Amino acid sequence: MPYIDVNGARIHYSDEGQGEETIIFSHGLLLSDKVFANQIRHLKSKYRCISYDHRGQGKSEVTKDGYDIDTLTTDAIQLIESLEAVPCHFAGLSMGGFIGMRIGFRRPKLLRSLILIDTSADPEAVENLPKYKLLNFVAKWFGLGLVVRKVMPIMFGQSFLNDPNRAEERTEWQNSIAANHKIGITRAVKGVISRLGISEEISQIDLPVLILIGDEDTATTPDKSEKMHKMIKGSQLVRVPKAGHTSPIEEPSVVNSAMSDFLTKIAKRG
Repeated sequence: MPYIDVNGARIHYSDEGQGEETIIFSHGLLLSDKVFANQIRHLKSKYRCISYDHRGQGKSEVTKDGYDIDTLTTDAIQLIESLEAVPCHFAGLSMGGFIGMRIGFRRPKLLRSLILIDTSADPEAVENLPKYKLLNFVAKWFGLGLVVRKVMPIMFGQSFLNDPNRAEERTEWQNSIAANHKIGITRAVKGVISRLGISEEISQIDLPVLILIGDEDTATTPDKSEKMHKMIKGSQLVRVPKAGHTSPIEEPSVVNSAMSDFLTKIAKRG
C-alpha cells in the first residue's frame, strides 16, 4: 500500500499496469481512488495507471489545512513529478476535474491529455450552497452516516439508484461514503464549494481533451459540460446515458469505451 509525501501531506496511491504512457486518475468528493477500479482494469494492460486519494479522503492523511483547489492542484503536480509520470494523461472526476483543468492551463507540459468527467469550470452554484453547508455541518458534528441518504441522489443518477439489480453495489458505495473521516471530508467539502470559477482560463488549454457527462447529473448539470466544450478548442464531448455524477461507477462500459477510443486517437496522431 504505497504512500508518498507531497506538498506537506502523506498521500495514498496505487500504481498498476504497464506501458510507455501513464494515466493519473483523480477522484471526486466523498470518494476514493476505488472509483476508477473498472477503468484501471480495462486500461492497465496498455498503460501505467496511477490513482490516488486526495488529502483528507480515502487513505490519505487528514491535514490541518490545504483543502482549497489550488493546494490540491499543487498536490497533484508534485505527485506527477515525484512518480516520474511526466507527461501523463490526467483523468479527473468532479473535483479531480477541477484539478485537471488547472494543471492544463498552468502546467501543460506535464500532460499529454485531459479527461474531464462530470465536472465544471464554474464556481459552485449559489442555490446549492445552503444545502451543502447544512449537510456538511451535520456530517462534521454527527458523522456522515446521518446524511449519506441525502447525499446519494447528489452523487448518483436515478437509473442507478432505482435499479433492483444493483442494490448490493449501492449499499457498498453508501457505506464507503459514510466511512469517510468526518473532519477530513468536511474540510474537503469546504474547499470544493468555495472554489473560484475558471471558465475564462480554460480557453488557454491546448491539449487533447475528452469531456464526459452523465445525462442524469444534477450536481454538475450537462449544460456546464457544453459550456466547457465550447471554451476548450478541439475538445470532444460524450454524454453518458443513465448516469449521474459518478459515471465511471454507474456506466463503466460506456466510460471505458470512450476513454479507450480517445486515447487510441491520440496515439495514432503521434
